[in-house]
Amino acid sequence: MDDDFFILGIESSCDDTSVAITNKNHVLSNIISSQLVHNQYGGVVPEIASREHMKNIVPVLKNALEVSKIDLNEIDLIAYTNGPGLSGSLIVGSSFAKSLAQTLSIPMTDVDHMKAHIHSIFLKNERNRYPKFPFLSLTVSGGHTQLVVVNDFNDFKKIGNTLDDAAGEAFDKTSKFLGLGYPGGPIIDNLSKKGNPIFEFSKPKIKDYDFSFSGLKTSIIYSIKKELKENSKFIGDNINDLCSSIQHSIVEILVEKTIKCAIDLDIKQICIVGGVSANSHLREKLKSECLINKFDLFYPKINYCTDNAAMIAVSGYFNHLNKKFSDLDKVIDSRLSF
Repeated sequence: MDDDFFILGIESSCDDTSVAITNKNHVLSNIISSQLVHNQYGGVVPEIASREHMKNIVPVLKNALEVSKIDLNEIDLIAYTNGPGLSGSLIVGSSFAKSLAQTLSIPMTDVDHMKAHIHSIFLKNERNRYPKFPFLSLTVSGGHTQLVVVNDFNDFKKIGNTLDDAAGEAFDKTSKFLGLGYPGGPIIDNLSKKGNPIFEFSKPKIKDYDFSFSGLKTSIIYSIKKELKENSKFIGDNINDLCSSIQHSIVEILVEKTIKCAIDLDIKQICIVGGVSANSHLREKLKSECLINKFDLFYPKINYCTDNAAMIAVSGYFNHLNKKFSDLDKVIDSRLSF
């Protein structure tokens, strides 16, 4: 293969408009325009998100090209998110990608958003440290909580999923109840550092490797409502400890399931990806448990945890390799010159 292979990635699955330029797995630019307008509504409004994507995508593309110092005519492949996500938002990104690919007469590839989160672990980092196959991925975001066994770049087996709310939703909904705002994960994470997990909440008992956070969310809200009947200032008086307790409960479920799964399947490599993987307590707790069990832990840089186009671009590159070579061994041998 040529030394250089430039991919333009487009991500528009929810409320972040992002365009990235990569050279294989090396990120040259990764521009994200976050739609702060949704904060006032306590969550993403799909119709507004679509309009914001339409307004932002051209300026974001221009910015990505300027930062990367790559000309549009040098792009070899366009990759875009095809789901899961908000239908209107996805249409904006996919339509733009298809029009651009047709104009430039270059190939394009659609990318699964959840696979791209896992592929973000292969974005070039300073230590050139990447997991070896097979590895176990804990994928945690606002809409998804999954355990996936990754046997190769394009060989994924989902063995655990959320049965209702995802971990990110639990953070967002409890944050909204506490009057802290949206998105809830970063807010609760920051406040929890000033408190202690002194409050206990009922945790669901789900078999195997599936997750459930709806019951935990309900337990948290009902417990706090009960305290409010006795003390109307309960939330304000205990906000840091409440945040610490909520975060501890969510993280404990995630870590217990992940470690159990890795032990049961005899997998020594674990990665954690998705927006919630930026949570400081989750990283610390999982790192501690991995040290105890002698597992290797991997996670992306913070700016590649939330929705971004760099992960879409590198995932598109793996799609390209898979189609370019009929022999899977050649795909593995070409693994980005790690």
